[in-house]
Amino acid sequence: MDTSIFQGLLIKEKVDIERTLTSVGHKEGVGHITAWEPSFPDLNASRAEQSEVADEYEEFDNRIGVETSLARRLSDIDAALSRITNGIYGTCAVGGEQISEDRLRANPAATTCITHAPTRTG
Repeated sequence: MDTSIFQGLLIKEKVDIERTLTSVGHKEGVGHITAWEPSFPDLNASRAEQSEVADEYEEFDNRIGVETSLARRLSDIDAALSRITNGIYGTCAVGGEQISEDRLRANPAATTCITHAPTRTG
């Protein structure tokens, strides 16, 4: 399998996610370990207006949700890029079989084949 196609898709998505993360948060870390943290919005709310302060907190809650979801996806992408580097990309983490190219096109960071894909309930 030509992994360069999937590597390109993963890098493009990584750049897009990092751009979005920058709009809702910032990187923090020590040494080579960094993590994304949501930034508190500066909506220029007058401290005398409780509704404006409440709006800032609501926006912060929204940022937490966005940051959490995107940081998780970014981690999945980094892991997929590492699998490409290590020559194990496209191998199901559960059964060891090859993940179909159709599945990888739909989700280049997939770690399992369709048979072993986690099911969603609810």
